[in-house]
Amino acid sequence: MRAVVICCSLFVLSTVASAQPPAAPQAKPFEPVSGQAGKDVVWVPSPPDMVNKLMELGQVTSKDFVIDLGSGDGRNVIAAAKLGAQALGVEYNPDMVALSRKLAQDAGVADKAKFVEADMYEYDISKATVMALFLLPVNMNRLAPKFFNLAPGSRIVANTFGIDGWEPDVRVTLPSTSECESWCEALLWIVPAKIGGTWAMANGTMALTQEYQAVQGTITIGGQSQTVVMGRLKGEELTFTAGGLTYKGIAKGNTITGSVTTPKGDLPWTATRK
Repeated sequence: MRAVVICCSLFVLSTVASAQPPAAPQAKPFEPVSGQAGKDVVWVPSPPDMVNKLMELGQVTSKDFVIDLGSGDGRNVIAAAKLGAQALGVEYNPDMVALSRKLAQDAGVADKAKFVEADMYEYDISKATVMALFLLPVNMNRLAPKFFNLAPGSRIVANTFGIDGWEPDVRVTLPSTSECESWCEALLWIVPAKIGGTWAMANGTMALTQEYQAVQGTITIGGQSQTVVMGRLKGEELTFTAGGLTYKGIAKGNTITGSVTTPKGDLPWTATRK
């Protein structure tokens, strides 16, 4: 009986062991594929030469807070962090977020390069000093009001695709010797001050309108109106010509302070918004 019991026990153990399901294969690490669809934009990575050019155009330093919307694998954010900036990537795909965090850790910049899983249209970008982007025109156009409301002097750099009606301040095409094969134009916008309205001057008034960095309007002195031409803003720096005179000033809130070039030399010039 004892032998039979042992035999049956071995058979039962063997049967139970053979009935166990095979071990599940280990999941492969996530690897993004160029052209893969996302929530709002297809992911296509910018080559290193383009990333470096965006950092250069944006003059990114350790004083900056850089944000990339639709940050993908985090390459813009990591590049900014390597320059000492605090940088943040906003990405909807959780796998991309996890990958970006790992790549930032591998690059030794996880303390400066952060990533959040969020909708790029809803995320608060108001504290950014630099936006580093590779988005489609439809995305750029939808985000334009938020870009325009950044602090004057903030920089927006982007790979190839622009904003309708807002011409870049700088365009740079990467040389044929670069790694870039398509989408090889780097763009820079400098967010202008908001100066639309009526201004009082010591000797008259000024009425200005603006469309992004382009400025138009009139200056009225002694009852005579003069058209503002060649008006342009570079952040807070305003320049224009009216009545054959060149005006230059710094626009901060409701005050413009600068000088006007006359035949007698440069004279102080100030204007206060009414």
